[in-house]
Amino acid sequence: MSTIGGLQTVEHSGMLKLYSALFYASCSFLITVVNKTVLTSFRFPSYLFLGIGQMIVTLVVLYAAKMRKKVQFQDFDRSILFKIFPLPLLNVGNHITGLASTKKLSLPMFTVLRKFTILMTMILEVYLLKKSFPRRLVYSVVAIVFGAMVAASSDLAFELEGYTFILLNDAFTAASGVYTKKKLGAEGLGKHGVLFYNALFIIIPTLLASAFTGDLHKAVTFKDWGDATFVFCFLLSCSMGFVLMYSIVLCSYYNSALTTTVVGAIKNVAVAYIGIFVGGDYLFSWTNFLGLSICMSGGLVYSYLIFNQKTPVSYEGAQELKIHITEDSTQKEAII
Repeated sequence: MSTIGGLQTVEHSGMLKLYSALFYASCSFLITVVNKTVLTSFRFPSYLFLGIGQMIVTLVVLYAAKMRKKVQFQDFDRSILFKIFPLPLLNVGNHITGLASTKKLSLPMFTVLRKFTILMTMILEVYLLKKSFPRRLVYSVVAIVFGAMVAASSDLAFELEGYTFILLNDAFTAASGVYTKKKLGAEGLGKHGVLFYNALFIIIPTLLASAFTGDLHKAVTFKDWGDATFVFCFLLSCSMGFVLMYSIVLCSYYNSALTTTVVGAIKNVAVAYIGIFVGGDYLFSWTNFLGLSICMSGGLVYSYLIFNQKTPVSYEGAQELKIHITEDSTQKEAII
């Protein structure tokens, strides 16, 4: 354990890194299935209200665990806001721009432009966490983005407002991931404190946004609240939302913000592969399939390099923004 640039670095075992990444990927896949059931099969009208339910479960579970002394994190005081800032603002911005971009862009373009989150995360880790990355790691990230561009190349349609929202969404997502990693080292917060206070600070703005947009009224007056199957799926989604948020923090804690982002991208490509054979709503084309394969290959190479490294990725002491390419491809990331 050491301190570099005011940040505490801890080296975790390869198995903890791998298991936390697999846990996040599994949770992300499962909540996709559950959310699709609630929002598509039952036609529940409000993403925001579903998000509020997930935040409420997060607050209740963590507060109850704290009261039973199962987990520990700092009690609320005025210092908490400064410790957690700007995570709540980044998450609100991420949520709003994500919904707006989904409505404005086709699925292929949404998928390809979302992959720029990976590049943005890498750049922010260099700038904020002073990291440098091996050359092969950088190439694997470029391959992921390039594969996504190939996959969507048959559906290029310029939409200024949609492009603006999706690139803002990429920036918010990347910044949120990197700052989550940074805040995990804040004294008194830890994994559970970051989760609890982030949910606490964003639930009120999200609730206000839901009321202002009319989503809250639509959700409350939804016709299927008396259906036991729907209520079960809704509560399952809320519970899985907490588990997903915990898995993201856990993956970021044991790995890095960049690895967490790449794991999410690999999961999305895997879901697309599954969609070729299951579901019936995937329109097959060789261009799209080739792009997905390039994207998956880049993700698998990245995973191999990350989980089989033997020496830490260095933190740059300089303040300038640059990706320092090294010839030693077996470097390991320094874990905060």
